[in-house]
Amino acid sequence: MTPRGEKLLRKELERLKTVERPRIVAAIAEARSHGDLSENAEYDAAKEEQGLCEARIKDIESKLASANIIDVSKLKTAGDLKVVFGATVTVVNADTDEEITYRIVGEDEADIEHNLISYKTPIAKGLLGKVVDDEVAIAIPRGTVTYDVIDVQYINVSDDE
Repeated sequence: MTPRGEKLLRKELERLKTVERPRIVAAIAEARSHGDLSENAEYDAAKEEQGLCEARIKDIESKLASANIIDVSKLKTAGDLKVVFGATVTVVNADTDEEITYRIVGEDEADIEHNLISYKTPIAKGLLGKVVDDEVAIAIPRGTVTYDVIDVQYINVSDDE
């Protein structure tokens, strides 16, 4: 994952542990005070929410424990920059002349609205290893799209962007 992805996961983990977990515990206590737990929908809902919260905490902790943090801005390069995990790549659609910039990130960071695409997507897979002036045809669900790579950057993007 990228440093940004790690930071976002740590932020979410902190929120889950310090805000959500205590809120859920309070909701369970409140529901218990209403008496008979066998027919208490509030209690059941709070317990289910607690289970989901704890599962997410364990998931994030596991991901952080096994993550390789890749800061592409610190990669040493010689010659042309290749599209790699963490790189920011600008391409032009050969058919429409539409220019678009993607950043190739981990699955947890992917956000297509901000052009952050998972390295597992067809577009990212097609772009990996390419350099400026390469042309690549990529099979996507709605057909094949051809891109011309016009820029590759190794920049560290903050979580504010």
